[in-house]
This record gives sequence, structure tokens and C-alpha cells, in this order.
Amino acid sequence: MGRLFWKFFLFVWLAQMVGVVATGTLFWLEHQHHDARPDAPHRERMPPPHLPPPNDFRPPPPPEHRGPIIPYIHIAAGLFASLLCAAGLAWYIAKPIRHLREAFEAAAEGNLDLRIGQSMGRRRDELADLGQGFDRMSDHVRALMEGQKRLLHDVSHELRSPIARLHAAIGLARQQPARIDDSLLRIEREGERMNRLVGELLTLSRLEAGVGTHIDTLDLADLLGDLIEDTRFEATARHIAVDCPTLPDFTLRANAELLHRAIENVLRNGLRFSPEGGTLRIETRILENRHCLIAITDQGPGVPDDQLEAIFTPFFRGTNPGEGYGLGLAIARRVLAAVNGQITAKNTPTGGLRVEITIPPGL
Repeated sequence: MGRLFWKFFLFVWLAQMVGVVATGTLFWLEHQHHDARPDAPHRERMPPPHLPPPNDFRPPPPPEHRGPIIPYIHIAAGLFASLLCAAGLAWYIAKPIRHLREAFEAAAEGNLDLRIGQSMGRRRDELADLGQGFDRMSDHVRALMEGQKRLLHDVSHELRSPIARLHAAIGLARQQPARIDDSLLRIEREGERMNRLVGELLTLSRLEAGVGTHIDTLDLADLLGDLIEDTRFEATARHIAVDCPTLPDFTLRANAELLHRAIENVLRNGLRFSPEGGTLRIETRILENRHCLIAITDQGPGVPDDQLEAIFTPFFRGTNPGEGYGLGLAIARRVLAAVNGQITAKNTPTGGLRVEITIPPGL
């Protein structure tokens, strides 16, 4: 038994013992007061007045046996009962806390597999809620740790390829000085690719930490107008049409740079998976709850239904060869979450992917 058990036990037992002693004292005082009254039944113990004995004198009856003044047996039984109650109550309180302490010690040593919800039994109190909360915390922390490990592995994999190409370009420049211009262009391109990847990682880390998100009041039409113009410019080379009938008059509060990057990532994914000669459709409208819906639909192969949520995780790789997503959609989801918005994906009946962004209005 731990210290908490003995503290509860001594506190409860002493409280009950004080109550028993106080009750016994009151009984004793009341008994003394009752004996001191002149009309008390035991006044026959007082010496009778000196009178001549009558002719039919009989000896007085012997005094009635009254027993002990303080009920020692009752007090002892009460103390024993209070002892059992104190021990039971202390055990009932200290047991789940001991399980919690063991679970916290295991978590501090890196063991997040220990769960204590089952050990709480059928309890339905705050301690049981605390145990279930600990289990949820362990699940969440373990998922975060596994996500961080997976992210570190994916980042290492993503950086290894451009670094290898950089080394190859440097070696080619040394072996063939005549092609040094081509090698420098390759080195510059790979450097920009690594710089963009590091920038996205810093953005993702900043969003997850919840820092550096300066909020501005934005006009959605201005923001989307610039993005749609850039998308149409890039789509021209592949003969992809960008269809956006109208832009709503909508004001919101968000970080302009991050929201611009989030929607741009979705548009770039739409262009990436749209077939040549296809159409990328951008639909915007105000919902009944005054939120703004931005739906971007491509005519690509879509995504298997069981992977619709996974594409928002960093560096997700699909089952099809060459299919994969970097940090763009992961950053987009975190940007929307920072402004209480949502981003979801679903397949269209014709096979394309439809990404829906919901943004709340600015106050």
C-alpha cells in the first residue's frame, strides 16, 4: 500500500474514532446528569431517614445492577467497524491512483502501450474518467510520435534524391567541362527543389506548433482571382481548361500567405492529375450557414475510397505506381484547421477527384 492509502486510512479512521469517543462522552455526561437529579430512580441509594422500623419491617431490596457507565463493548465494536470502513475507503481511492502512477511512470520511460481503462473496472466516477483520458492521451501521443518518425523518414527520402542528383551534376561538370552550363542549371534546379521542400517543412512545423499565423481580413474574390489566373497560365501548356463561373463576395479572416498556399496546392494537384485536354472546374458558393464552399474538381483517375483521408498526410504514397502526395495537402488541411475551416476529398461519379474547402466568414 502506498502513502496515499495510509493517509486516507488514518484520516478517515481518526475522524470516525473521534466521533465515537465524542458520542461516548456525551452518553457518559448525560448519565452523570441523570444520576445527579433528586428524582432519579436510584435515589434509593441515599440513606433513608432514621425512622423507627414498623412492625412489618422488611429489609430493602438489593440495589439493581446497572452495569458500566461507559459502553466499552459498543465503543470497541464501533471502532472496529470504523477501522474496516476506513481501510475500504482508502483502498477504493488509492487503487486507481496507483494504476495511474504506474502508467505515468511507464509513459515517462517511453512505454505508451500501457492502458488503465480496463483496470478501473465498473467505476463511473472522475477517477475512471481520468484513466480513460490517460488512454486517449497515450493513443494521441503515440500517433504523433509515429507520425514524426514517418515524416522524418519521408523527408530523408525526399532529400536524398536531389542530393544524389547534385553530386552527379558536380561530377559531370568536373569530367566534362564543356557541359558545365547544363550541370549548373541542374544544380540550380535541384537546389531550388530542396529549398522548396525545406520551406514546406518549416511551414508545416509552424502550423503544427500554432505559431507565426498572423491573421488578416481577406477578400476571397481577390485571393481566388490571382490564383485562378496563375492556374490558367500553367494549364495552357497542357491544353487544360480552367472553368470558374463566378466568385462570391465573401470576407474571411486568415493568414493570407498560408491560405494562398493551401488553395494553390489543391489547384496544382488538380492540374497534375487532370488529363491533357481536360477541364479543371472551380465552384464557389455561399452555404446556408454563411460559410463559403470552394470545390475543385479534376477529371483524373481519382483516389481509392480507403485513401481519401490518407492523401492529407505528409508524403503519402498511393498504391498506383508514380502516385503520391507531398506536403501540399497536409499543409492545406492545417491551414484550414487554423481558421476553423475544413478540407475534404471525394470521388466524382465520372472518376475524378473533388476537393471541397469550407471557410467560415470573418467577424
